[in-house]
Amino acid sequence: MPPATAQIAALRAALANTSRPAIAMAAHNPLTAKLAHEAGFSAIWVSGFELSASYAVPDASILPVSTHLETTRAMGEVQPLPLIADLDTGYGNAVNLTYVVRQYEAAGAAAIVIEDNVFPKESSLRAGPAGAKRKLAGIAEFQGKIAAAKAASSVLVIARTEALIAGYGEAEALERAAAWAEAGADAVLIHSKAKTPDEVVSFCRKWDGRVPVVIIPTNYPQLGFKEAGELGKVGLVICGNHTVRTVVEAVRKTYKKILEEGGIEGVEGDIASVQEVFKLQGDGEMREIEKKFVR
Repeated sequence: MPPATAQIAALRAALANTSRPAIAMAAHNPLTAKLAHEAGFSAIWVSGFELSASYAVPDASILPVSTHLETTRAMGEVQPLPLIADLDTGYGNAVNLTYVVRQYEAAGAAAIVIEDNVFPKESSLRAGPAGAKRKLAGIAEFQGKIAAAKAASSVLVIARTEALIAGYGEAEALERAAAWAEAGADAVLIHSKAKTPDEVVSFCRKWDGRVPVVIIPTNYPQLGFKEAGELGKVGLVICGNHTVRTVVEAVRKTYKKILEEGGIEGVEGDIASVQEVFKLQGDGEMREIEKKFVR
């Protein structure tokens, strides 16, 4: 039985409740995944952007698939929420994706997200030339990748279109989303780098609802979870990069204060205690094992 069977079922049910979208928080290592579970999120977004940032390299298909797989597996070992793995363009064509999706299933992913960018992926929120169109994968080609992923595993397939970001407009986005659903996608992800939610809201209102919509409102944070649910089409909202951005800001402030004050005393009230870190590491369980079995 695949390791994420229960999580797949839970995520499928959550996606179907489009009046109250599930909320996934991005994570880039097991510790941040565990903190997301502790906070009460519905799922974990195994973010390619966050993982790339944690290695201080661009989000441009630079890290090897082995790094993504190991991170996914490690996150599943420390917390029970469904893992939604960011596969970018799918590591190649339908053949490559067939083999890769099986590895993600074995690593414990409940869902994968693939996008219709071309390799190497271009990070969606990077500024590009005004009015310039970005090349996207052909519709038939991407349908083949969706169908291959569905045939190869039981994980949910969330198919993402970059049509709005790439400059092709709403009609193209709707056409592609319909094609992804026809090919067997369990949900479609519509992405936008507009500073307001207007184009995503318009897309959702025109979408026929045959499968749920997934959104990542990084650039349009005005669209809250309640408002997303009121659209009646959104099954999942992904907080796509808030963990690594929080880490960067908090670490910088701590480092700056330590150097400015010439010591560590001043930051003690602002950071987690060592005992809290021990708790997150599962130190108590380890001590119990020691008591029972170490002779």
